Amino acid sequence: MIDQPVTARRPRDAWRAAHDPVAGVPRWARIAAFAVPFTVLPAGLWRLPAAFDEGSGFGEWVYVVFLTVLSEALAFTTIGLVARWGEVVPRWVPFLRGRRIPPRAAIIPATLGAVVLTVLWTAAWVAEFAGVTLRGEPIPANFPTRAGGWKAATYYACYLPLLLWGPLLAAVTFAYARRRRETA
Repeated sequence: MIDQPVTARRPRDAWRAAHDPVAGVPRWARIAAFAVPFTVLPAGLWRLPAAFDEGSGFGEWVYVVFLTVLSEALAFTTIGLVARWGEVVPRWVPFLRGRRIPPRAAIIPATLGAVVLTVLWTAAWVAEFAGVTLRGEPIPANFPTRAGGWKAATYYACYLPLLLWGPLLAAVTFAYARRRRETA
């Protein structure tokens, strides 16, 4: 077997070093952590074309793109709860590189995030099925779920996975807290 050139291996090696689970991570926690960004991705992909509608202004475009990128970046941080960079600050971070991350610095924000996300998306879907917005106003007639057919089905397929974001984050946070407590 011929070895691959070093340049072809470096990005793959860097990816593995950053994302491979640390010792003691249960398989279910790794699967859940890597599932989180994929629960958020469909909503972002559904939302992005709306930013480029003819009636959208620059401010709306910036908001939608920012919201999509921020959501995906926050979802991606769940992987840190199973990877080395969730326990030790990566080498590329100035001044902090190589320092151990206190478990509470990850557990507290992750727990708060899991609670907020679970409450937010559950409330949003309860309101949606009740025919109102989170503010209690009637859902507009041009809302995708009111259109029916493929438009509504696509909307549901893209946004329903967000119901899993909070519970998955909570489960991975629990595994992280348990593992870090046992290794401390």
